[in-house]
Amino acid sequence: MTKLNLPATLLLIPGMLNTPAVFDRMQRHWQALPWPGAAAPRCVVVDVRDPDGIEAMAASAWAAVAGLQAEAPLLLAGYSMGGYVALQMLATAPRPVQGLALVCTSARPDTPEGAAVRERAIAAIERDFDRYVGTLATFLLMPSSQQDKAFVAEVRADMAAVGSAAAVRQHRAAAARADQREFARGLRLPVQVVGGGADKVTPPALSQELAALIPHAELDLIEEAGHLVPFEHPARLAARLQRLALRASAHEEA
Repeated sequence: MTKLNLPATLLLIPGMLNTPAVFDRMQRHWQALPWPGAAAPRCVVVDVRDPDGIEAMAASAWAAVAGLQAEAPLLLAGYSMGGYVALQMLATAPRPVQGLALVCTSARPDTPEGAAVRERAIAAIERDFDRYVGTLATFLLMPSSQQDKAFVAEVRADMAAVGSAAAVRQHRAAAARADQREFARGLRLPVQVVGGGADKVTPPALSQELAALIPHAELDLIEEAGHLVPFEHPARLAARLQRLALRASAHEEA
């Protein structure tokens, strides 16, 4: 995928309680994919642990690709909370974006019930962060994944590395996020929505709603997936992101 012979960049945005390592497994599959007639887009992963609020995270993400030439193709991929960030980036975009992937996320604002759940989560984080991480990992992982102790340890280590203070900031940021549904209806670029059929955080209905909101969006609902798609289904995610990149390239050439 090139535009004016410039290489493409895929900006990956982690979710809540994730470090950039959440995309390590996907990137290994990404590099192994066949890319007919083009090199694989370069992956850049932004770290969203420090900014305070979705708008600040979006500004930090834009800073991560500030050195790109204006004509260079850029794709955004936001996972979970990273999807809120990706939509906010597009709402204030200082440069064109050629494609968007939204993984296990939604354009809806938080509900009063969701905000109450977040307050309970914050209390649990402040009381015993390690215990909270263990409980959350079990909640997010499919039962089959929970049988692999090394895999569970990898997931828990990534969450723990975020730290309790950043985890609290992220919960408060997600609770205050904007309603992006009307904005999503106006998007005019290739979009790939990926959801989990067993996702307890972003149920399939929200992925289906998101894909229906966005003109010409494609939906891939992974029936055997929970919320942790980048960890549990990295090959499937890499393939979906490749399809997005190829669609974006064809769209630019049309």
